[in-house]
Amino acid sequence: MQTGENEQALRKIVDMTRLISIVLLLLHFYFYCYGAFREWNLTTSIGTNILTSLIRTGLFSTFHLSKTLALGMLGVSLIAARGKKSDKLNYRTALAYTISGIILYFSSFFTLGGSFETTMAAGLYMGITATGYLLVLAGVTLFSRILHFKATKDIFNALNETFPQEERLLENEFSINLPAEYLLKGKVRRSWINYVNPHRSILCLGSPGSGKSYFFVQHVIRQSLAKQSCLFVYDFKYDDLSIIAYNHFLLNKDKFKTPPKFYLLNFDDLSRCHRCNPLHPSGMSDLMDAIESSRAILLGLNRDWIRKQGDFFVESPVNLVAAVIWFLRKYKDGKYCTLPHVIEFLATEYEKLFAILQTEKEVSILVDPFASAFKTKTFEQLEGQVAGAKIAIGRLSSPILYYVLSGNDFTLDINNPDAPKIVCAANNPQKQEIYGAVLSLFVSRLTRLINTRDRLKSCLIFDEFPTIYFNGIENLIATARSNKVATVIAVQDYSQLKNQYSKEQAEVIFNIAGNVISGQVSGDTAKLLSERFGKILQDRESLSINSTDTSVSKSSQLEQAIPASKIAGLSSGEFVGTVADNPDCKIDLKNFHCRILNDHEALSQERRNYKAIPIFRKVNQKEVSDCFQGVKNDVVEIVEDVMDQIMNDPFLTHLLPKSMRA
Repeated sequence: MQTGENEQALRKIVDMTRLISIVLLLLHFYFYCYGAFREWNLTTSIGTNILTSLIRTGLFSTFHLSKTLALGMLGVSLIAARGKKSDKLNYRTALAYTISGIILYFSSFFTLGGSFETTMAAGLYMGITATGYLLVLAGVTLFSRILHFKATKDIFNALNETFPQEERLLENEFSINLPAEYLLKGKVRRSWINYVNPHRSILCLGSPGSGKSYFFVQHVIRQSLAKQSCLFVYDFKYDDLSIIAYNHFLLNKDKFKTPPKFYLLNFDDLSRCHRCNPLHPSGMSDLMDAIESSRAILLGLNRDWIRKQGDFFVESPVNLVAAVIWFLRKYKDGKYCTLPHVIEFLATEYEKLFAILQTEKEVSILVDPFASAFKTKTFEQLEGQVAGAKIAIGRLSSPILYYVLSGNDFTLDINNPDAPKIVCAANNPQKQEIYGAVLSLFVSRLTRLINTRDRLKSCLIFDEFPTIYFNGIENLIATARSNKVATVIAVQDYSQLKNQYSKEQAEVIFNIAGNVISGQVSGDTAKLLSERFGKILQDRESLSINSTDTSVSKSSQLEQAIPASKIAGLSSGEFVGTVADNPDCKIDLKNFHCRILNDHEALSQERRNYKAIPIFRKVNQKEVSDCFQGVKNDVVEIVEDVMDQIMNDPFLTHLLPKSMRA
């Protein structure tokens, strides 16, 4: 214990031991230089008697015995030496002092056997020995003052922030497994990123060039198809992902119990595009489906409406389009229930439009506000209600879109056990506002159809997810797990998600995802990820030097396992993240910070051997134009047919304005 009394007692013992050492050395001088002391008249009878008594003890039996004992006692006294620490001292200086002192201390013996006079020889001997003694004293004292502190060369604290990661390969029928390597205390070790439960969704983040697609998304496509999973791929930059999906579909289609079919939605190349009606009557079971479809298409066209949901002039267009969709669904059993027919039907004159829609009892409550505004001639309000729908959805009036959206090459139930499908939806960055809105409708209908029981396992992959509007993505993530639907969402940054969706929805998506993988991101995204990964125990060392003392302190503190600054500085191919486990497959080491290992040469060779996506049909301009005009003609016939029914039915004529009644 470092109490004052103990320190004083220790100091007294040290002083006593050092005094004994000095006395032994003086006795050694007195005995072996006795002749010189006698010439100097420094001898006494008492000293001679004491010396005679000491001779009997054998202290002077050999020349170096007493001398060595004196040096030994000095060494004992120096064991407890505690000089002021200094970071400027080193072992080389202390060792030089000590070795020089020992050499002088013992080599002084040769002065006594020289040709010097007795007094001169004794003086030289004692002087050299004393000098050696003092040098040894100084050298050993310097050893006690050396600061045993090595400043770390790891200026970025990289080694201290490493942690153990999962090195086992954990596979099951759903898992996505990626080989990787990581750093642990300066050593490179092999590891595995095991997404054993992708049904809890995977959120992939990374700035452009971080390697999201090359190191992660393409492996999800390969492994999902290899494990006989139905697939939907949103390919923002066609055909980066579609070509991979197509070739691995060819490679794995025979492994499925029921061989799947490959379908592609590509509005830029109709020869490589299948036709599909997202409003197919078989998938529209009730009015809620119509409202959901209406919301998906309008919010996809007007992203600023996402934050205004619930406002009168947002909900009114949604209700109007939903009413048109459901009316067409009920008319002649949905024969004309397509998005092109909805677009053209909205162009009908108000008096006919509202009267026709009110014939369908299920949507009359949605149409009443519009009809009332028309009857009371509040045209400014009416224009505000209707224009939002007509202007927005009118941008989709295109022969190409009409051609694709009015066909029925396939349905969107991709995980149907009797007809499994691989579907790729291509977008074009230069036309993403229009194409993205249409694809938003496809995604909305597809997820509603696949999120049911007793279906095949499936995987939905969204590259550049914020470029489409997915109404209800949080519900899909939360509920689709039990229906074996895996969702992979790739975004560049959390702020991009907040910008395209609302802040509230972005937070839900970010927090509800069970699996996360991220390349280089910065700002709030990096901070949120760092907090999600938690803390680890890290060693800390500090050096304190002042005028009276020098001290070194070591401690262990909980610090961020992966700081935000490290996430912001990740190299391409380097990822951080966390995985979710299963009750039957526990993973203790969920977090990772590693470099995914890609066989670049093998991947390049594979891409060189890819087969191009074939031409599905030959389409000429006349077919497209005929389809476009055919939709317009269909709507004219529908309006005329229903108007005839209204005018000829006395129970419906009240729906018409007075000016139109017979």
